[in-house]
Amino acid sequence: METFTKDQVLTAFNYRSAVRYYDPTRKITDEDFNFILELGRLSPSSVGSEPWKFLVIQNAELREKLKPFSWGMASQLDDCSHLVIILAKKHARFDTQFFLEIAKRRGYSGEQLQAALARYRAFQENDMKIANDERALFDWTSKQTYIALANMMTGAAMIGIDSCPIEGFNYEKMNNVLEQTGTYDPMEYGVSVGVTFGYRIKDITKKSRKPIQEIVSWIK
Repeated sequence: METFTKDQVLTAFNYRSAVRYYDPTRKITDEDFNFILELGRLSPSSVGSEPWKFLVIQNAELREKLKPFSWGMASQLDDCSHLVIILAKKHARFDTQFFLEIAKRRGYSGEQLQAALARYRAFQENDMKIANDERALFDWTSKQTYIALANMMTGAAMIGIDSCPIEGFNYEKMNNVLEQTGTYDPMEYGVSVGVTFGYRIKDITKKSRKPIQEIVSWIK
């Protein structure tokens, strides 16, 4: 595999910033955006669950409907090239068809399949103690979507595309509006997080980060 230098990777990480204002005259090509979506698809997730769906919202009328309750991205909706709302799986218990499909997708069958399901049960009931709490189950699947989110934004930065992660909206209203599109089953999926993509229209102040000594503790 061809590798990147550390300087190349750090350059992309330093370049990536939460962009609030996009150049409305520049749009991401289909090829480049399919690349970004592929980064989300290939992202890791707990027990290989892949508990996500990606809604790419390019419809101007729908974007307009989101503005009144989307204070965190209202200024971006007209000018960003692409808007993605990432959904997370609901009811992702170890004893559901969803988990059975996870195990089968990983190639398990027979006794191996039963052992995997038993392991998933122990994981949810004993290790994380989330099996009987719908909110905790959704929080668990939602956490996985943030892995995909980070990979999409970082990968976009590596090819010169900007982004901004968005939690600044009313979740109940966002779910209500998106349910009406008929693109997913609202009983099975709910809104986790949003992200805009495009090209910055002006320079951005260098981001501030805590020093490494303040956030890392070595246990030797």
